[in-house]
Amino acid sequence: MSTKTLNITGYAQNNNQFVVKAQNFDIRISKNEAFPELEGPSPIEYILAGYAGCINAVGRLVAKEQGIELKSLQVEISGTLSLDKYQGKISDERAGFKSIEVTVKPTANATLDQLKDWLITVENRCPVQDNLINPTPVSVVLVKEYEPTAIVL
Repeated sequence: MSTKTLNITGYAQNNNQFVVKAQNFDIRISKNEAFPELEGPSPIEYILAGYAGCINAVGRLVAKEQGIELKSLQVEISGTLSLDKYQGKISDERAGFKSIEVTVKPTANATLDQLKDWLITVENRCPVQDNLINPTPVSVVLVKEYEPTAIVL
């Protein structure tokens, strides 16, 4: 069994924008009151974007393995969620997505049956889908006081 551990660091300063360092990339999340031109998608939009990107990456890998020439791939994802719990309202609704709908539109030199088999394999091998449909143990640790890391934008 081979494993890989991914690490990111996120931080926010007085402008309220959260910035994540992932590899050598800055991922800007949500609002930036000081510089609106630097605003980014919301955290939940990043989940859907990551899901679409994972379908693309795994889809291309699987297509190559199955001898399918994937000329283009469009992935449309729609997620529905209740905002009540997020907004602090009393609610029995979960805070996360109630449902996610995915439409995959490949352009390829393959039959419909081949593409159905391809998509089943993609779904089975997509790490983001796996995390969305299966419980994953999460451990959260609180550190009351810390020395901020100097991160250059």
